[in-house]
Amino acid sequence: MTLKIRPLNARDKPDWTELWRAYLDFYETTVPDRVYDTTFARLCSPVHTDQHGLIAFADDRPIGLVHYLYHAHNWREEQVCYLQDLYVVPDARGTGAGRALIEAVYAAADADGRPYVYWTTQDFNHTARQLYDRIGQVTPFIKYVRP
Repeated sequence: MTLKIRPLNARDKPDWTELWRAYLDFYETTVPDRVYDTTFARLCSPVHTDQHGLIAFADDRPIGLVHYLYHAHNWREEQVCYLQDLYVVPDARGTGAGRALIEAVYAAADADGRPYVYWTTQDFNHTARQLYDRIGQVTPFIKYVRP
């Protein structure tokens, strides 16, 4: 398998939509079609310099994506990087694609002067957590959201 990771471009919308829809299905959620359109436009726009997307191909087949955002942080002078979405199709898991996508975010964040990268996952996502435990450091924080 030859793995290639690159930034999203306008031609990727059908592949990206299929991958992101599968990612959202995994988390048993949906978003309106207009959110797909808005999100993809932002990820490909030179105007939205703090919002990014990468897509992974194995032998020209789309197999994964990652979205990441830069934002200010009150405990640091530089912005930080939030890895918001990471998805690899089930039959490509365990091939190194997920790790390569995370490392591509690490490299982009380093190059952009935002070396602090963080992400969240659900506690039951055991498959992904096996990778995350090797490539990241778990923190004691618990996430809350406004009801």
